[in-house]
Amino acid sequence: MSQLFSPLNIGQLTLSNRIIIAPMCQYSANNGAASDWHKIHLGQLSLSGAGLLILEATAVNPEGRISYGDLGLWDNETQQALGKSLKAVRHYSPMPIGIQLAHAGRKASTEKPWDGGGALSPTDENGWQTLAPSAVAYDENSPEPKAMSQSDIDSLIKDFVSAAKRADELGLDLIELHGAHGYLLHQFLSPLSNKRDDEYGGSLQNRMRIVLEVFKAVRAEFNSNKPVGIRISATDWVEGGWDLEQSVALAKALDELGCDFIHVSTAGLSPEQQIPVKPNFQVPFATAIKEVVNMPVIAVGLITQPQQAEDIINEQQADGVALARGILYDPHWPWHAAAELGATVTAPKQYLRSSPHGKPSPIK
Repeated sequence: MSQLFSPLNIGQLTLSNRIIIAPMCQYSANNGAASDWHKIHLGQLSLSGAGLLILEATAVNPEGRISYGDLGLWDNETQQALGKSLKAVRHYSPMPIGIQLAHAGRKASTEKPWDGGGALSPTDENGWQTLAPSAVAYDENSPEPKAMSQSDIDSLIKDFVSAAKRADELGLDLIELHGAHGYLLHQFLSPLSNKRDDEYGGSLQNRMRIVLEVFKAVRAEFNSNKPVGIRISATDWVEGGWDLEQSVALAKALDELGCDFIHVSTAGLSPEQQIPVKPNFQVPFATAIKEVVNMPVIAVGLITQPQQAEDIINEQQADGVALARGILYDPHWPWHAAAELGATVTAPKQYLRSSPHGKPSPIK
């Protein structure tokens, strides 16, 4: 029996298999509001047979967007727009859907990737003043962010809580906090971007403080029957930056607070990063964290082949595997993996006759 296609419990949520669709930005929202593109995109992914779909990084306030095309969840308009997309998707798919709540910090206010992706100045019609733990720009081409005051931090936590409440009202099944890829919570964690000398900077405990505060605040207000977890970058891949040892300490602290899962990625904080990109290159970080926590651990990063994913689960390197670009390239990856591994997935009845002639159908 395939272990990849065995159930996975995340808190009180049971996934039918251990394939998770990772958050992937679409840069196709209108002032934070989901568009028709989201119905098409999410609809396609929701028919893939994966165990869980996590929506793209969703900003908790307008300034938290990476670009002006980013999805948001900060007012009635953005909530209602996302609700329309979710209603259409759920009409045809029973797949659990989660959301990644995020703030981009100093990496906010950018152009869309297909238009260059460069940082926009606060005076640009599509730009704004960015915020960060410290007034340290991402690179020489980026405007200097404003160092956050205590008032800014208090407002940020309230915005995460407000977005979490809206997510619950939308019936979303899970929240993932975005603490990875060089965005705001990661910026507080890393000594490369956090130069503060108050209670949010300096020591590891101080740099972890805001992440723990955001988690506790969201966990207290989000439906207690639904999971709250986090995505982290386990290393900056830069000497003197955030690293695995610090990630282990953070994971242990979150585990003690009742965190329901941790999704382990790497990088994104510094243009000086040196990443040894190859299949499974991030999996050892997930494994190291899995050894010290009780919550499920999700691995991600160049996991492209069914047997590769199966081996990660079989060898207990992680509890689940997440796909991003791979499932955009092949939206029926779980179907094909099930066929290869002798398993089955749930798919719409309209597709029950889709298997090639002479081959067993992996869908039910």
